[in-house]
Amino acid sequence: MGNPVIWFEVIGKDREALKSFYTSLFDWKTNDLAEMPYTIVDAEEGGISGGIGPTPDGVEPHVTFYVGVDDLEAALSKAESLGGRRVTEPMDVPNGQIAHFVDPEGHVIGIATGFGESD
Repeated sequence: MGNPVIWFEVIGKDREALKSFYTSLFDWKTNDLAEMPYTIVDAEEGGISGGIGPTPDGVEPHVTFYVGVDDLEAALSKAESLGGRRVTEPMDVPNGQIAHFVDPEGHVIGIATGFGESD
């Protein structure tokens, strides 16, 4: 089996407005994190979990999906060998680590490790 999509993010200038929009539109159940301005979208009925958060300075609003991998560095290197470009180095986040690359057409894709693994 290939690597599964395990997370999504909706990142924008007004997290509260985005949270209100998506919870009203899709009846999503959400939970705000205390340690950072980020909202978790709970997976329901076989869906995948995700998050709604603010854009970092200088970053445009966007939607990204994350694919689970065993080794972030190996996945980034493979993406580069196939014509992609590394955007962020591996970084720690609650539940694991993430990194980003752009595909040959410029789409930002996230990769993650540690999500859903037991400690």
